[in-house]
Amino acid sequence: MNKCRWALSSPLEEDYHDREWGVPVHDDRLLFEFLVLEGAQAGLSWSTILKKRDHFRAAFDNFDPVSVAGYDEAKIAELLENPGIIRNRLKVNAAVTNARAFLNVKEETGSFDAFLWDFVDGRPVRNAWRTHAELPANTPLSDRLSKELKRRGFKFVGSTICYAFMQAVGMVNDHTVDCFRYGEIARISD
Repeated sequence: MNKCRWALSSPLEEDYHDREWGVPVHDDRLLFEFLVLEGAQAGLSWSTILKKRDHFRAAFDNFDPVSVAGYDEAKIAELLENPGIIRNRLKVNAAVTNARAFLNVKEETGSFDAFLWDFVDGRPVRNAWRTHAELPANTPLSDRLSKELKRRGFKFVGSTICYAFMQAVGMVNDHTVDCFRYGEIARISD
C-alpha cells in the first residue's frame, strides 16, 4: 500500500498520516489544537510535536480555548517549566494570544470552523501532486489566511505555518496521488 513518503519516517508519523492528516476537521476545539501545535512546530520537526502531543493536551487543558485565553503570567511561567511541551516563551504566549483571537473570531462568525472553511468555499482544495517534492511550503491561499489571521491578532501564523495547518485539517488534500489516503480523503470530502 503506497503512502506519502514523509509518513514513513516513524511509526508515530505513519499512524498520524493514516488516521488524521488531511481529514477535514470541523470541530472548533480540534482546529484550535492544530493551530497551537502548528505554531509550536515552527523550526522543529512534526515528529517532535507528535511525541509531545499528549503532554500539550494535558498542559493546555485539552486545548479548550476559553481556558487557554484565561491563562495569566503564573500559568505561563508554569508552562515554561513543563518539559513535556515546547518551552519557548514566544510560542506559549502565542497560544494564549491565539486563544483570545480565536474566541473573538468565534463570537463574530459563530464558529472558527465557518470562518476558516470560508477560505476554501467550504470544500477542500484537491491537489494532484505526484511526488513529495512537488508539495509547496505555502500558496497564495495560505498567504491570504496568514494575512487575515495576523490582522485579527494571531501570532505564529506565517504563510508556511498556515499551509501546514491547512494540510493537517484537510482544507487541502496534499496526499500524493499514489497514496492510498488520497482517494479516501477525496471520497469523504465529496
